[in-house]
Amino acid sequence: MQSSDARDLRADLAAYQRPSHRRSIFEILVTVLPLMACWAAAFASVKHGWWPGLAFTVPAAALLVRLFMIQHDCGHHAFFRGPEANTWVGRVAGVLTMTPYDYWRRTHAIHHATSGNLDRRGLGGIETLTVEEYRALPWLKRLGYRLYRHPIVMFALGPSYMFILQHRLPIGMMKEGWAWRSVLGNNLGLALLITPLVLLGGPAAFLMVHVPVMVIAASIGVWLFYIQHQFEGVQWARNPQWTAHDAALLGSSHLVMPAPLRWLTANIGAHHVHHSGSKIPFYRLPQVLREQAVFTQARRVGLLESVTAVRLSLWDEAAGRLVSFREADASRRLQAA
Repeated sequence: MQSSDARDLRADLAAYQRPSHRRSIFEILVTVLPLMACWAAAFASVKHGWWPGLAFTVPAAALLVRLFMIQHDCGHHAFFRGPEANTWVGRVAGVLTMTPYDYWRRTHAIHHATSGNLDRRGLGGIETLTVEEYRALPWLKRLGYRLYRHPIVMFALGPSYMFILQHRLPIGMMKEGWAWRSVLGNNLGLALLITPLVLLGGPAAFLMVHVPVMVIAASIGVWLFYIQHQFEGVQWARNPQWTAHDAALLGSSHLVMPAPLRWLTANIGAHHVHHSGSKIPFYRLPQVLREQAVFTQARRVGLLESVTAVRLSLWDEAAGRLVSFREADASRRLQAA
């Protein structure tokens, strides 16, 4: 995209960036109140067995994903006009999502500043190697990367580890005092939340409810994050060619979902719009899609295609596309023939 086009787009998006406090409070209430009701119903039901409680953990997990999206908007200072309101709503939400808000906000800002830039991969994104980088690794590290990218690890074991265990330390920012304060504050909030619940219903009931809710929500969240930037047709670039607006429009997907799923995921499927204007509240993203024709050029990804995209694990610089391990291995055999 030309710099003048990028400036024009920023100017067009400025009109959508002023949040409505009334609408934001409404979105919090219609998320938190049903979440609390589902969680309480699951907590009461597990006394009669795990299966009755499980029926409520699934909707609770879906609502927890939506709460995380509210926290996400707060992290961009998009949900309220004042920074303090965003910060404290984000911190409280972070206790429920087991995510230290200030630490996460900083790592997520790194993601926005580097998404799709092959020269600035690192904290805040899903680790992705180029084909050549992968081939240059010792066999043990290649095995480790293959395990990391395996769907069971990427979308089941990994998310649970990240939200339940990894977030208890400021990984990647261990020398930063503010990061430690964020993580320890989140841990303290969790302790204050969990202790009375355990005393009220017992540790078994708490674990039978909260662990499934967190595991399901974490897996959904990581899958959403994955498909936003890892799909067939995504465009990544090295520093000389990389621009933030190209990364938003061509390196971020438009995940097409039915209306109920769009509501539960707070319109995060319109991720190309979000990366173009991160201060736009999620409830205004559909309006931007309707009124700004430039966003029709983004890659539309359906739910079925999002499932098949999990095989893409390496960036082939020669081909300019993501490829699977099988494709990379086949290419190497052809080159060796």
